[in-house]
Amino acid sequence: MVECELPFPLVKMHILFLTDNFPPEVNAPATRTFEHCLRWVRGGHEVTVITCVPNFPKGRVFPGYQNRLYQIEWMEGIKVIRVWTYIAPNKGVVRRSLDYVSFMPSAIVASVFVKDIDVVVGTSPQFFTVCAAYVVSVIKRVPFVFELRDIWPDSIVAVGAMSPGLPVRILEKIELFLYRRASAVIALTWAFKENLVSRGIPESKIYVIPNGVDLNIFQPSKKPIDLVEALGARDKKVVSYIGTVGMAHAVDKIVEVAKAMHDDKRIFFLIIGDGAEWERLRHLVQSWHLTNIAVKPLVPKKEVVNYYALSDIFLVTLRDTALFRTVIPSKIFEAMAMETPIICTVDGQCRAIVEQAQAGIFVKPEDVNGMVKAIKRLLDSPDLIRQMGQNGRSYVATHFDRDNLAQQMLMVLEKIIADKF
Repeated sequence: MVECELPFPLVKMHILFLTDNFPPEVNAPATRTFEHCLRWVRGGHEVTVITCVPNFPKGRVFPGYQNRLYQIEWMEGIKVIRVWTYIAPNKGVVRRSLDYVSFMPSAIVASVFVKDIDVVVGTSPQFFTVCAAYVVSVIKRVPFVFELRDIWPDSIVAVGAMSPGLPVRILEKIELFLYRRASAVIALTWAFKENLVSRGIPESKIYVIPNGVDLNIFQPSKKPIDLVEALGARDKKVVSYIGTVGMAHAVDKIVEVAKAMHDDKRIFFLIIGDGAEWERLRHLVQSWHLTNIAVKPLVPKKEVVNYYALSDIFLVTLRDTALFRTVIPSKIFEAMAMETPIICTVDGQCRAIVEQAQAGIFVKPEDVNGMVKAIKRLLDSPDLIRQMGQNGRSYVATHFDRDNLAQQMLMVLEKIIADKF
């Protein structure tokens, strides 16, 4: 399914990667970037990452870090340069915008001191990171690659964080400028590629390399009994959501599902995550006196796999917005790798993958009754749960293995450098 076939030998490269998120943060951008860079370093390439101190999504600096002008650490062979930014929680427009914009000058200045780079990659969704990558490419006279994780600013308009108007139109002009200036655009979904082509970006420079999963880490395993006991979920089927709890994610609908199924003693709901809506969800659970659901804070990446192992059914939710038909939440790959059937409420690209894999059930976005019916269908069909789980594992092993996808992206970077000469 990956639209990138570049069969030529790779040479040693020095890759400069600019990203707003990086471990120990555990969101999808941080995970993808780290896992790709790790594989490139293991393949003999030099990788320097410029990022900020870990603070997502609460806007609080992680323990052990300080928001300094410039600091260096090494993570499994990756040189990580952390620069100062204005730090704010992942909510609110003005302060969050300052957070985004502040990374740009800090990253540009830090990049000046990185020697002998061959290519610079900037990753969205916030494209001031990509703006910085473009400026650095001009200063360093090296190719610039735009990794497109989200159609921005459309996505912030879709969740109501900004309204259509002059600022959005200006951002759209910057967005198109960056697409045109990039030597290559690496899009995470096929719908993103279609969007860009429809807006005049040459198809020949767009490569689709979706998210994936490390199959060695995410693999079927027994339920961790200690976690089951701690939740009070013994002899129950656990229905989980793991990930960001933001304005776009419609996780409040899961709480409504738990309320509707409060009398069904076969089931327990679990939400693991953090974000702008997390406190509101906790308040909903308390105000409705729900005892069949737990809302827990985000856990370190190395512990996430235990909560996937705990889960019998996995929920993937987003708001009912046309733009979200173009996205593929990376959590579906982790659930499928763990042989956990999915209830998918994201139409479009996500639905297509889940249905093609025969790894879950699609329900219309924000449809509480539909989710209830889908959960009951799976509860009544243990064989269906097992078969969908096995289908999912087989499908991601064929199409979304992180090792293969990292190699595909590396080959794009090699081609860009080769084309320069």
